[in-house]
Amino acid sequence: MLNSINTNPGALIALQNLNATNTELATTQSRINTGKKIANAKDNGAIWSMAKMQSASSSSLNAVKDSLQRGQSTIDVALAAGDTITDLLTKMKEKALAASDTSLNTASFNALLTDFTSLRDQITKAVQNAKFNGVSLVDAVTNKLVFLANADGGSFTVNAQDLTLAGLGIAGATFTDAASASAMIGDMTDALQTATNKLSALGTSSTGLDTHLTFIGKLQDSLDAGVGNLVDADLAKESAKLQSLQTKQQLGVQALSIANQSPQTILSLFKG
Repeated sequence: MLNSINTNPGALIALQNLNATNTELATTQSRINTGKKIANAKDNGAIWSMAKMQSASSSSLNAVKDSLQRGQSTIDVALAAGDTITDLLTKMKEKALAASDTSLNTASFNALLTDFTSLRDQITKAVQNAKFNGVSLVDAVTNKLVFLANADGGSFTVNAQDLTLAGLGIAGATFTDAASASAMIGDMTDALQTATNKLSALGTSSTGLDTHLTFIGKLQDSLDAGVGNLVDADLAKESAKLQSLQTKQQLGVQALSIANQSPQTILSLFKG
């Protein structure tokens, strides 16, 4: 080997190895600090891009969940109103049945008519107040509501159900005598059947919306887990590697120190 004070191959090799160790150590420390093995595009452009796209899809699903949850609330309000309306229709049928009794005196008949009319008007009030965020599914104004279904802008449609007096076929329902009260019994039965059919349709829509919302939650969790698999660092592995690299760094510093001392032996050749 050439003995020279100008060039020290051993020191150059030791320095190269030490620099490589320091680079690995910096990478490992960055992974431990960030918790990610791929923190930016410099680490791995292809994987970073893939992870960013999947992360964006997962984040956009938050808007989908918000939309579906609004849908849940809107349907729940409509169903609550529907329960009230079916109760009112049942009571109206009872009043009509009672009023069909020909043995009633005028005062009793009029009292039943007043109750019947009051119950009918309460249906209108229930429909008018069955709104969530200003939107109703039972007021005959809304035909359908469309909610977000996926991150691509797909839709989940809920058809509205008209529970107004007109929608139930009893607009202006009343009776004037026992005979018309008796006829009203059938009308109330039909209205009750119509109401329950419409509520059944809303219930089916609600179940479908709930199922889809659950799916969206699972999909978002799967996307987040997938992104984690792509970019997250194995901290246990990185911790073990850190210990190894720190030891290797110390040995590299010692090796460089020894290599730098090598030219000093040349001085011994000039001692008399």
